[in-house]
Amino acid sequence: MNPFLDKLATLWPEMIMLTGAVLCLVTGLAPQLSWRKATPWVAGVTMAVAWIATLLSPVESHPLGFGGIVPYVKCLALAMGLLLLMVNVGVPERLRQSLSSESAAKFNPGDAVRGEFYSFFLLSITGVMLTAGATDLVWLFLALELTSLPTYVMIATSRDRLAAQESAIKYFFLGALSAAVFLYGFALIYGATGFTEFGQIAEAVAAMERGPSSLMILGMVLAILGLCFKIAAVPMHVYAADVYEGAATPVTAFLAVVPKTAGFAALILVIGLVGWNPLPEPIAYLLVGIAVLTMTVGNVLAFIQTNIKRVLAYSSIAHSGYLLVGLVAGFTTENVATSSENVVGGAMGNGVSAVLFYLLAYGMATVGSFAVLACIRAKHPTIEGGDTEHDTITYDDIAGLWWKNPVLAGIMLVAMLSLVGMPPLAGFVGKVYLIGATFTADYWPLAVAIVINSAISAGYYLRIAMTCFFGQTNEKVHYLKAPTLTVSAAITTAAAFALGGYAANGIITKSHDAVVPQSAPAEAHVEPQPEITETQPQTPA
Repeated sequence: MNPFLDKLATLWPEMIMLTGAVLCLVTGLAPQLSWRKATPWVAGVTMAVAWIATLLSPVESHPLGFGGIVPYVKCLALAMGLLLLMVNVGVPERLRQSLSSESAAKFNPGDAVRGEFYSFFLLSITGVMLTAGATDLVWLFLALELTSLPTYVMIATSRDRLAAQESAIKYFFLGALSAAVFLYGFALIYGATGFTEFGQIAEAVAAMERGPSSLMILGMVLAILGLCFKIAAVPMHVYAADVYEGAATPVTAFLAVVPKTAGFAALILVIGLVGWNPLPEPIAYLLVGIAVLTMTVGNVLAFIQTNIKRVLAYSSIAHSGYLLVGLVAGFTTENVATSSENVVGGAMGNGVSAVLFYLLAYGMATVGSFAVLACIRAKHPTIEGGDTEHDTITYDDIAGLWWKNPVLAGIMLVAMLSLVGMPPLAGFVGKVYLIGATFTADYWPLAVAIVINSAISAGYYLRIAMTCFFGQTNEKVHYLKAPTLTVSAAITTAAAFALGGYAANGIITKSHDAVVPQSAPAEAHVEPQPEITETQPQTPA
């Protein structure tokens, strides 16, 4: 059968997402108000059906041996997408141009952005799914761009303030720069090996007598630096605080989770081209330096912020540093469990699977915290002297949240404790998972760096929690009546407890299976040596 058709047969979830994106455009521009209001439901049903299709799809073989990474990342992206959809419901509807279009005697589709917003929402998540399934450098580049390009429009159209448009422009130009950097790296990888397909590149690298060539190493370095933009890691982190602050809070939650998931999936694939047994020294030193700088810069700068969205922006940068430690640790055939009875114990020494689990734990806590912030509306003085209501949240605005809305305060407390890594929450299990992998790989200084930076992060995470419970109530703050926001935040709280307990075993097993090298097929191609029988002449001593 044609290899292209074989690959196409595995893309039913992505085709469902594409169909849903087109339907969102149609319903968002429909003349009937009831059809337009159904657009978020169309997006939600689309992701639910795509999730079912992913679960029913057979696990395809991967040229790098990552058998289960494709369904794992797809399910992770769709699960987070459903929660993020609940957080983002109502964002385009609250815009002034949307309100004027809806209130007019005749619906004006030129002012409506509802269809485009939810369509781009689905397309960006589709890009994450395609990134996980990439088996070619060209495919990987296009999938990453499909993840990023819709977010530029989502930022610009998410708020009526010029700050949103400014953030979109910054994000766009820096995103174009990063795309040029990692695309040039891909070109050098092609030049060093002569292939764009992952399996052929890995074989070419393995055939190099003295390890990866200088051209291959240079291509890898540029590719990693370019992908640092997707995960908001040093030195491509400078946009994060401004963009997170300028975008609407629900869209900021999307930015903190979706591009980061795509970026780490891409990094796993790119680093897999040279393998972890062991990592080439230049690549290992590069990742170690970026990891330590990223977690340190993120935590130190978050500590001195007063805007909560900027705090969480630098927090997101710090967590990228933690996740990069897992990529440094990687895995070897010795620390990957092969028996189902010891899979959890073996997985605790697998840095790549620790990254996959930590992405889920981090995503849940991040969505919960931004969902709480999205419910808060505060009035701040303008240049003219009046008060303007917007979603820029400071410590003063969340002060005394417990007395006004105990549910939101409790959710924020759980999210902060999970992000700092307190037991018995998912964040604690995720950090133990990462630290265990670093010790197994003999990178114990990185484990110490995680512990020190986690202690630094406790300063601002606990400050947020303490302000919600013990601060003086701000009378200029009120809260949106948004049941979907509260429900999504409550789900993340339940997940934080569940993934910090027995339920974590199942996810750890799935994350482990996602990156277990498929060594059995490779061993089957080894020709057996003929046995010496009595009829064969013996070699004289």
